[in-house]
Amino acid sequence: MSWRTVFGHGEPYPEQADGIEAAIEAADAGGFVVVEGACGTGKTMLALTAGIDRVRDPESPYERVLVLTSVKQQLRQFEDDLRTINGNLPDDWRPVSGLTLVGKADVCPYSRERTAGVDESTVYDRCEGLRERTRNLTGEGGSTTAAALASRARRAQTGLADSGRGGGVTYLETAGEPTPYLPETPEHGDVEYCPFYAQFLDDLPEDGDPVEAVPFDVEERGLLEPDDLVSLAAGRGTCPHSAMGAVLPHVEVVIGNYYHAFDPTTVRTFTGALADETTFVVCDEAHMLEPRVRDLVSDGVGDATLGDAEAELTRVIQPVEFDDGGGRTAADADEIRSELADSDVTLAELKETRRFVRDLREELDRRVKAHLDRVRPDWRAELAGDESARSTDHTGGGSARTGDLAGDGPTRAGNPADEPPARSAGSPSLEDAEIPLRDPEQPGPDALSEWAVEAGYDGGTWARAEAVGSLVARVLNAVEGEDRRRAAPAVGRLLGEWYRLDHERYFREIELERTWDRTEPPDSWRRAYNARLALHNCVPSDAIGERLAEFGGGVLMSATLAPLDVFRTVTGLDYLESEGRPVVERTYGLSFPAANRASFAVDAPKFTYGNRGRPGEDTEARRVHADAVVAVARSPGNVLVGMPSYGEAEWIAGVLERRIDKPVLLDSSSDDGETESLKADFFGGGDKVLVTSLRGTLTEGVDYRGDRLSAAVVCGVPIINTSSPRTKAVRTAYDREFGSGFEIALTIPAVRKARQAVGRVIRGPGEVGVRVFVDARYARESWNGVREYFPEEEREEFQPVSPDMLSFGLERFWETHRESESESRSE
Repeated sequence: MSWRTVFGHGEPYPEQADGIEAAIEAADAGGFVVVEGACGTGKTMLALTAGIDRVRDPESPYERVLVLTSVKQQLRQFEDDLRTINGNLPDDWRPVSGLTLVGKADVCPYSRERTAGVDESTVYDRCEGLRERTRNLTGEGGSTTAAALASRARRAQTGLADSGRGGGVTYLETAGEPTPYLPETPEHGDVEYCPFYAQFLDDLPEDGDPVEAVPFDVEERGLLEPDDLVSLAAGRGTCPHSAMGAVLPHVEVVIGNYYHAFDPTTVRTFTGALADETTFVVCDEAHMLEPRVRDLVSDGVGDATLGDAEAELTRVIQPVEFDDGGGRTAADADEIRSELADSDVTLAELKETRRFVRDLREELDRRVKAHLDRVRPDWRAELAGDESARSTDHTGGGSARTGDLAGDGPTRAGNPADEPPARSAGSPSLEDAEIPLRDPEQPGPDALSEWAVEAGYDGGTWARAEAVGSLVARVLNAVEGEDRRRAAPAVGRLLGEWYRLDHERYFREIELERTWDRTEPPDSWRRAYNARLALHNCVPSDAIGERLAEFGGGVLMSATLAPLDVFRTVTGLDYLESEGRPVVERTYGLSFPAANRASFAVDAPKFTYGNRGRPGEDTEARRVHADAVVAVARSPGNVLVGMPSYGEAEWIAGVLERRIDKPVLLDSSSDDGETESLKADFFGGGDKVLVTSLRGTLTEGVDYRGDRLSAAVVCGVPIINTSSPRTKAVRTAYDREFGSGFEIALTIPAVRKARQAVGRVIRGPGEVGVRVFVDARYARESWNGVREYFPEEEREEFQPVSPDMLSFGLERFWETHRESESESRSE
């Protein structure tokens, strides 16, 4: 067959046709295509068409397409394009089956309806506990069957009515469909269980595919959205989440998030079966692949989790240590002894691990106090009064600078940061902070590892902690009758990794997250902070490359991947190519009419902290950048302004409010609901200016189609605060791994973010707009210029202009456009 049968539109762009054919050829050879394509060039349809073509080809080994994206807007775009494909298939073709992956909270009937004590915060623990108890009741040695449990729950309705207590018995209803069960979870004897899961277990074939337990045919339904899944499964009394897992290997297109392929826990427990040679993988927004995977393959545990783990260890140790069972029944004590006898863990090792965790927490406490005493000697006084401490609680999320309490000064000469230097110890606010456990620029053993040696704990103590943690969870789930996530396994896993992993690619530190807990004493740092032992993977290229190698082939794509050689290096693709897996590159610029857009790189003073000073200072850099932004903001239509930080966004918003007539909307570090409301205001009619941080969510993955956006202006290069110890460690690790840490780890990702922002303007052949970068680094070929990180075609478009010529260029473009529109109307 031809891929054009699958393609969802009448005729592809030339770039789409080229990309589809390149992807098909590469996939047939077990390789990947790396596509940088400007916004609006149809990358989503390109990738889906190539993947579905391979899946539907009977000669191809591919069985499914796995789409991974980090942006909800893009996830919706894949869903829309799959619907378009299905709507245009030949009449004798069955629809392409698809499934959007979501979490338990989105599909559990109890969680969706907030019944049976289940909501987003409790669903995972409650689900695992209910499932485990259901399996225990129906498994080997159990007291009943899954069929009996499901039938019992269904009869509960009738039983209530017959007893006269029904009073208009209400079925649990979700996704617009009544279920066969009450809103409360039922019990067998005194054991609570899940009837939805019991029904799924009853429908499972003894020897066969779990999909046979799903009460609908997924292959004929096209795209199965979460509400559809819940309605079809829960309405028939079976578990929607279990049904989702059962159909997962059988649908042709699976749409999910990066963590569905790169988070170790998710892969191990849910999506691991997809990572094989029969899967065509699509990594969308691939410029985010490296930072997102870095977070996913890093680890950490908090101070409270360490305390919980110590308590869990005690609850296992006491019953076998004391004759009276340590508060447990004799049967519980015997069961714990039996579990210990069947394991490779001794009581002495349990006690040593508990002692180690207790001492580790005390050392954590000592180090946090010492750090605060050093950088903020009056911190206890600041916390003494609740109201005064709360008044200085600056928990502004992304606006908080993580280096502020680390005692670091400005970055070294030659690598100017775009963020201000860290504040002095006399700064009036308590904020998030990092406490490095080694010099981030000098790889070597961390301070906690050295402390452990001095305290008498050897490598065996660290390494055994993982096995001890698993045993503790298993024992407590058995004897306490409540199956939930325990702290001990997470602590044990971190301690094992802390010992095993190297000190060059991995950086260890204590993170302080600003919070507020009035239950803690007024002079305790825990009143103001959560402390966390963090183990950061600085160089995730191996993790990315190894996981990509498990797939048969695919497409990695974004509007901003340049320089492609750097992208290939940091994502492990170069290694795959060295192993015989082809990696093909494609770069597609804007193919839409050049007359519809104007692009400027303004040769303004560099918008670095050293040039601009703090907000409110009257510096030349601020005056020039303010004039440039005002000039762009006066363009007809909606205007997007991207600044290096939320603090700078607040400054420029104030300038605009004083100097232009349009309404000015200011974004801040906020939750999804507030961001969606802000977007709705911006799109809601009338010309407006939206000001945001380039490290926020409004400059990537948002669809400013049609007349939603007529201009975008970016001030400065949004390089993150380089005084952060973690950032220094990443930069140092990249220096050692790739030879250019500042460039690869900091500058290039910052340029990609800036390019993402201006890329929102032109997304179709009929759209008209202006794209402006304001900073000499975009305009000049200088020692720290960034023009070299643009694709050649983009460098040619963004010609340098002086600040005084920007207004002239803008006026000429809009006047030419008005004249063109007038001529078109007269014709």
